[in-house]
Parts: sequence; structure tokens; C-alpha cells
Amino acid sequence: MAAPLLLVDGHHLLHRAWYGFPARILSRDGLTDRTGVFGFTALLRKAQVQHADGFELLVVFDAEDGAQTRMVKDAAYKSQRPAPPRELIGSLALVKGALDLTNVRWVEQPGFEADDVIATLTTLARDSGRAVDILSSDKDYIQLLADPSVRLLNTSLAAEHRYTGGEHILPRYGVFPEQWPDYRALTGDPADNIPGARGIGPKTAAALLSERRRLENIPAEELRAAWTLQWPQILRWREMIKLDTKADVPAGLVTGRATAELPAAARVLDELDLW
Repeated sequence: MAAPLLLVDGHHLLHRAWYGFPARILSRDGLTDRTGVFGFTALLRKAQVQHADGFELLVVFDAEDGAQTRMVKDAAYKSQRPAPPRELIGSLALVKGALDLTNVRWVEQPGFEADDVIATLTTLARDSGRAVDILSSDKDYIQLLADPSVRLLNTSLAAEHRYTGGEHILPRYGVFPEQWPDYRALTGDPADNIPGARGIGPKTAAALLSERRRLENIPAEELRAAWTLQWPQILRWREMIKLDTKADVPAGLVTGRATAELPAAARVLDELDLW
């Protein structure tokens, strides 16, 4: 039987490694910042030891042109994000080298964001009966939780709150996982520079989407005139928020075999001669 699958949002984990450590990790001469590669490797090993023993690990990175398709629909998409530090970007190649050294497969698919590749790999894995955990704090993945064998894992939270499953979404947000793109189109997503409808907050959005409605099923009499004027834009935002479950992925990317226990981060950097 194939091992369960842990899909890792690579840029999310690298960002967390870069900004989440209390002190910078430097090379022995004190001149080169190794926080990105050390932190990424340490966090990935910790996730495996604590939550993914016996899982196959696969890391997915955003392609440089991954956001282009959504930017064509709305030029403001992610435009508010500042450019990352040059040193963080430089860590990316080192992270990939560390993954190669430890035999963890990774993919950066041209033309696609990581969340679309992860959504596609999740769908393929579930079609073959494999359970899937997704290591990320990105709420866009909530729409994949309609399947009870898919969970989100956020290891930055307290242990009792690290897993989110489909059963948590209705009590928390008032909508079902499959309604997430509709809900976020109404309420907005600041991380992606999607403002949402003016005057619609979480409670109003949940009320409009009651009884498992989608945007098309909301009665016209429940919509204010200002919302109706915004409706074409709201529908466009929903399409941007929806994850693509049919992204191009390389054949044979997943093996079905559990990933061997990862070595400590210090050992990996030593073997890569990064100290």
C-alpha cells in the first residue's frame, strides 16, 4: 500500500524559516547568512519526526511566472507584496540542494503557483486512495478539505491546533470547505490583494452562503445594490481563488514510498560545505 503523502508548500516554509528564528544562523566566519537553508531543513525534519513518520514527503515551490495567469485576470493580484530580501532568494537554491542531498523530491512547475500543483497532486493522490496532509498556513487550501482524508498542518501553532480538517471549517467560518472560494471572494484575501466586496464581512458572507449556496444561488433580494454592481468583479475574484486541480505535473513525481528519516540540519549543511 502506498504511503500517505505530506505535501509541503516550499515558499511558505522558507519564509517561515527566514523570519521565524530568534537569531540569525551564520556561517562559521560570521559573513554568510544560512538561516534560510538551516531553518527550512530543521523545520522539515521536525515536521517529519512529529507528524509524518512513514509519509512520502514532496516539496512544491512557486514558479517565477506562476502568478502570471491570475495577474492577467487582475493586475492587482499580489501586487502589494514587497520584494523578498536578496539573501532569502539566494537561500532557495541552497534549500533545493539540501532536498536533493536528503532524497526529498521537489518540484517547481513553470507557469504554476505551488498551491495549484499541490491541489493537483492532492487530487491525484486521493484518486488512488492515499491520505494527504498539506504543510502550510495558506487558507486557500481549505477548499481541498471537502475530502475527509485531506488535512492542513501548521506546525507553527500549538500542538492541539496544528491540524485543520473539513469538520473544523463550518464551526469556524460558517461555510463548508467547497464554498471557500465564494466566501473569500466576498470577504477578501489581503495576502493576495483581493479586497472583497465593500460592506461584506465574515458574518454577512456566511449568511449569504447559508444552505450551501454558491454565489450564483444567492437570491437577488438579499443583495444590496452596491454589491450587485460589484458582482462581476466578485465572480472574477472567485475564479482567481479557486485552485487548479489539473495543473501540469511531471510523470512519476510521486513514488508511493515513505521518505527515509531526514538528518539534522547541521549535518546537512556540513555535507553541503555551507559552514
